[in-house]
Amino acid sequence: MILLGPILLSADPMATDAEAQFQPPNARHPLGTDLLGRDVLSRLVYGGRQTLLITVMATLVATSLGALIGSVAGFVKATWLNRVVMVVVNAMLAIPGLVIALVVLTLTGRGILPMILALSLSQIAPVALVIRSAVQTVRHAGYIEAAVSMGARPLTTLWRHVLPNIRPTLFSYVCVIFSYVLLNGAALSFLGVGNEPGTPDWGVMLAEGRAAFRSAPWVSFAPGVAITVTVWAVNDLANQILLSNKRTVR
Repeated sequence: MILLGPILLSADPMATDAEAQFQPPNARHPLGTDLLGRDVLSRLVYGGRQTLLITVMATLVATSLGALIGSVAGFVKATWLNRVVMVVVNAMLAIPGLVIALVVLTLTGRGILPMILALSLSQIAPVALVIRSAVQTVRHAGYIEAAVSMGARPLTTLWRHVLPNIRPTLFSYVCVIFSYVLLNGAALSFLGVGNEPGTPDWGVMLAEGRAAFRSAPWVSFAPGVAITVTVWAVNDLANQILLSNKRTVR
């Protein structure tokens, strides 16, 4: 629906209509209208594209950098490197991800790129910690030691033998990070520091519908359900990945 929205929907998500304020769901507006008479369904679909774009990009950046840091720290035997990485990671974990994102956005301002930067930086540390633990679990396996004894380079061993065996852990945790990023992104927009007010965005829509929740609950209900369903679906995918891996191991 989000991908085909521009083709299937004719309503402009930014078009206002003073005579159509807070209309309940009807034939013309299936999910009703908001304070400015804008079509909620159109804003939900177009807002989903931007919300999920930011979420996917931030998740990819966070998991890529976090996996790189965690893999190197977990595989390399240099104790000083492990200590440095753990000090930095623990320091970042001591600060809530939403607070880190708020600080970054305060310094950079609003926009899509600042949102991606802020949300990705807030999730690098958790990814690094999980991947480091996973790498350390398989580092002393027999096939890893055999590869090292045969003269395989550390980076080659890490890439060809270690990472493929922690792939289920990485993929399932990508889903978890996706959920955190989506929720934090919606919270930032809800607080007014994420995307610009009026932008089709699920968090912005929640903020816009808050004041009129009693008289027009559909304005904030639609993005709330969209966020909830998306997080549930992604977390269910993570569980399925882990269950599939357990069956394969057995």
